Amino acid sequence: MKKIRDFQEFVSKGERLYLRHLSVDCVIFGFHDDSLKVLLLKWKDGGHWCLPGGFVKKNEAVDDSATRILKDRTGLDDIFLQQFHAFGDPFRDRNKELLSIQGKSGKWLMERFITIGYYALVEYSKVSPQPDWLSEECKWVDIHKLPKLIYDHQDIVRKALAELRRSLNDHPIGYNLLPEKFTMPELQRLYETVLDKTLDRRNFQKKMLSLKILERLKERKTGGAHKAPYLYRFDKKKYAKAVKQGLRFGF
Repeated sequence: MKKIRDFQEFVSKGERLYLRHLSVDCVIFGFHDDSLKVLLLKWKDGGHWCLPGGFVKKNEAVDDSATRILKDRTGLDDIFLQQFHAFGDPFRDRNKELLSIQGKSGKWLMERFITIGYYALVEYSKVSPQPDWLSEECKWVDIHKLPKLIYDHQDIVRKALAELRRSLNDHPIGYNLLPEKFTMPELQRLYETVLDKTLDRRNFQKKMLSLKILERLKERKTGGAHKAPYLYRFDKKKYAKAVKQGLRFGF
């Protein structure tokens, strides 16, 4: 009953607070245990899975709307965020399951609306997943083991992943997905996981070091069975410059 009351309160205020034909959906990528993961929400009733998202407020910029949604779901500020596509198929699925509880005031939710897709890159260990009022769970899911998603969210994830892979040739990404200190093999595994292919170790290391955005530390990673590799970290100023100017990796 509480879900119904919350939803009815939302729809009654919706037309006053939100742009009725414009929403935002966010594909939040994280990297953990050599696996690329996406943050998903699971509905309280029905067990449906979806991407974090929501309508854009009338007094809010679209980018600010995406930032607000990301903050609510991850607890993080200053997230790498990239707008990548607008989804406006006139036959996009609607939330028919909520039709019975929305009442007349909620019919605007069943109308056609366009969603702006964003992808975000976050460090897995820093995220504290938080469900919204309509969801019972917010958790990471392996990109290769996604459940069936509502609406066209499956297509949104595929498009986001394709865009992320394309952008790897233009911008470095490790700063957003790895801990502050990491080894060269860990950085390579990140790129291999995103690209879903094996990269030559020597060529990869040569390319990354040639960019001059990495600082090799005196520390080595401990606990391994083989010779401990050196730890690296990104030079923040050089990294920011590289992101701004763009690079050509040629992966």
